[in-house]
Amino acid sequence: MFVITVLALVVVGMAQMQQATGESVSLQIQSQRAFYSAESGAQVAVARVLDGASCSALSTPLVFNTGALSGCRSDLTCESVTANISGPGGNTVYTITSVGQCGAGPDQSVRRVEVRVR
Repeated sequence: MFVITVLALVVVGMAQMQQATGESVSLQIQSQRAFYSAESGAQVAVARVLDGASCSALSTPLVFNTGALSGCRSDLTCESVTANISGPGGNTVYTITSVGQCGAGPDQSVRRVEVRVR
């Protein structure tokens, strides 16, 4: 009886460890998806802001509907500062912040990326 009890406890412990490992991997994947959502949003924002030469060229949120980022979104903000800067690239510096979000509830992951361009 003692051996059966000990083996049952070992099996239950291993099952709980397996479940915790699976949940950890799932959250890690969601975190990576949120990071790539934020990174993709930042890249789109840089292109739009530099093409439009203004923060007003930026529209938010950017929702991803296909591929690995399906169900993710990126909320974008932009600030501009104009100063007397020597060299190529103009006198306006844009600070673009992209907040990527994937999942919902306890599986939700949010990552933030900030980029400065001129």
